[in-house]
Amino acid sequence: MIFAEMESAKAEGAILAHSLRVGAATFKKGRVLTAGDIEALEQAGIARVTAARLEAGDVPEDQAAAELAQALAGPGLRVGEPFTGRCNLFAEADGVLAYERERIDAINLLDEALTAATLAPFETVAARQMVGTVKVIPFAAPRAALDKAVSLARSGEPILTLHPFRPHNAALVATRLPTTKESVLDKTHDVLAARLAAMGSRIGKEYRCAHEEAAVAGAVAEALAEGFSPVLVYGASAITDRRDVLPAGIARAGGEILHFGMPVDPGNLMLLARHGTTPVLGLPGCARSPKLNGFDFVLSRLLAGISVTREDVMRLGAGGLLKEIASRPQPRDGSGSAAATKPSAPRVAALVLAAGRSSRMGAANKLTAEIDGKPMLARVVDAALASVASSVTVVTGHEDNEVRAALAGRAVNFVHNPDYAEGLSTSLRAGVSALPGDIDAAVICLGDMPDISARHIDRLVAAYDPDEGRTICVPTFAGKRGNPVLWGARYLPEMQDLKGDVGAKHLIGEHEDAVCEVPMPDAATLTDIDTPEEMAQRRGK
Repeated sequence: MIFAEMESAKAEGAILAHSLRVGAATFKKGRVLTAGDIEALEQAGIARVTAARLEAGDVPEDQAAAELAQALAGPGLRVGEPFTGRCNLFAEADGVLAYERERIDAINLLDEALTAATLAPFETVAARQMVGTVKVIPFAAPRAALDKAVSLARSGEPILTLHPFRPHNAALVATRLPTTKESVLDKTHDVLAARLAAMGSRIGKEYRCAHEEAAVAGAVAEALAEGFSPVLVYGASAITDRRDVLPAGIARAGGEILHFGMPVDPGNLMLLARHGTTPVLGLPGCARSPKLNGFDFVLSRLLAGISVTREDVMRLGAGGLLKEIASRPQPRDGSGSAAATKPSAPRVAALVLAAGRSSRMGAANKLTAEIDGKPMLARVVDAALASVASSVTVVTGHEDNEVRAALAGRAVNFVHNPDYAEGLSTSLRAGVSALPGDIDAAVICLGDMPDISARHIDRLVAAYDPDEGRTICVPTFAGKRGNPVLWGARYLPEMQDLKGDVGAKHLIGEHEDAVCEVPMPDAATLTDIDTPEEMAQRRGK
């Protein structure tokens, strides 16, 4: 790859390295300069630019990031659309992330152009949470290095795998001493029940017994006979030795003691045992607290179907000091660290405008007219449903019943705009008011663009990044802007002030610094249908 300062007149096709103000426009870094851009640069008196030009053997950053991310992703993971050389991986369900650190390291050691970052191994993750990212550092990666990285990623089992939580019906055995209060046992039950529920499991039955070996053995044996798994044993007094009351009772019930203690604080005094294939855990005292502790590391793996050996427990020391980490909101030293925020896929709602009268089409309603055997509006809505959008809302108006019938059976929310005859602004106001309150952004789609696909929408979502100032994402093709447009939630209230037959285009100009142009692979984002002639042309395509 050539990276240099070059004459603007000779920079067509090169990738702009730094953002420039060109007259009234802003050319942002990463822009592939067109003939029109060169003309604009010359008119603005910008004679030289710093840019990159790809050579044979270079793979463009987005393509390279996507190839490597696809190779890394195993079962349970979704690969996002690449943008600016970054391609993220997301969990498709709640579960535990597992991977081979050695192969991740090997990929990162190949070439400085390629990087792969993940969460910690065996981290508990939530659906939609980001679990990894591939970032190509320059504007392109060497094909030879990329091929080696992909080969490493695909040699053997998938590097990254999500193990989704499986529902378990657990038993809780809780022991009493003469001084034990029932309220303490109740609280312990509630905390453990909440911990299990967060991972899709439940406490099927609780057994309370004396803090004596025989009583523990009887309760554990009864829980095993009734088929509960795992069996959690919480003692009124902490375990101090593998021959203490709780491990002795578990062994007396036929269990095998695998390991006592763990290099995690809090959580040191945990006991790992089993009876056949059923895990039996002696809980540390900190399991009574809802804060993260070593017991969580073991429980999450078991509930995700991952076996835990004594060696696994003994390897938890690296990263096992939990007293000060951000996920413990009230550390023991009272420093009051804030809870960590886990990166996740943005919650982006799709809003489809379908209230118009189609006046230029004559008597026919273009939205319900069929293209390739499907109503045109249904094609747009199906693209939104197939995308990463968290919800789809459709604004109806003209021929409300017919429009709803065209979308029968689809999981969409409807909102009716009774003022649709007054223009586009009324549909925007009605639609924005009906969107969920917890979204990060909204993609506003037009119902008369039949070739919009889920990929177009997903590319806009991939581009959205408030931390990098990309909060209005506009699709482009051949240098022209089109639709749909993704708007950060902060701009949606401004649409409530729109009047007449106007959209939100002028708001893009008012917030140009927040605008990110997103190149698209085809002209679908520029193509809408307004007339019978355009409809006939599209049908004959």
